[in-house]
Amino acid sequence: MFQRRNQQLVLDRISQVLDATAEGHAEHLTKLFDAARHIFIAGAGRSRLVGSFLAMRLMHAGYGVSLVGEIVTPSLSSGDLLLVISGSGETEQLVAFAKRAGVLGADVVLISANTDSTLAELSTVVFQIGTADLYDTVQGMPMGTVFELSALCFLEALISHIIWDKGIPEEEMRSRHANLE
Repeated sequence: MFQRRNQQLVLDRISQVLDATAEGHAEHLTKLFDAARHIFIAGAGRSRLVGSFLAMRLMHAGYGVSLVGEIVTPSLSSGDLLLVISGSGETEQLVAFAKRAGVLGADVVLISANTDSTLAELSTVVFQIGTADLYDTVQGMPMGTVFELSALCFLEALISHIIWDKGIPEEEMRSRHANLE
C-alpha cells in the first residue's frame, strides 16, 4: 500500500511539473542542437546522470555529443553548444564551465528549475522545467529529486520528439549503440 502511494506521489508531481513546463521547448532545443557544431553536456551529481542519459540518446540520434569532464571530451569552441543541467543554477563548477564556454564563443543553454540564477545570467537560452512553486519541499522526494526526475522525463520526451520529427528509425539508432558490452 505504501509503495503504491509513493509511486503515485512521484508520478503526480512529475506530471504537475511537466504540465507546467512551457510548450515549444522541444522544438526550440531541437533547432539549437541542429545548429550546433558539437553538443557538450554538463551537470553535477544526479543532474550529470540525467545529462548522461541525454548524451547517449543524442548520440544514438546521430548528433556529435560529449560529456564535460570525461577524459575523451574534445575542446569546445565557437559554434558549439554547452547544455548545462542544474536545478539550482548555482553550482560553482557549472558556473565556471558556462563562463569559459562564453569566452570561447559557444552558446550556453541552461535547463533548470531556477531562472533567476547565476547560470541563467550566463546562458544564451534558459529552459525552465515546471515553475518554482512546484519545487517546494515534497515529502518523500528530497534534495532535488523533483527536478532531476522531471528533467529526465522532459529530455526523454525531447528525444522522442527528435526521433519522430526527423524520422529516425530505431534500427539506425541501434546501429550506433555500443557493441562492446
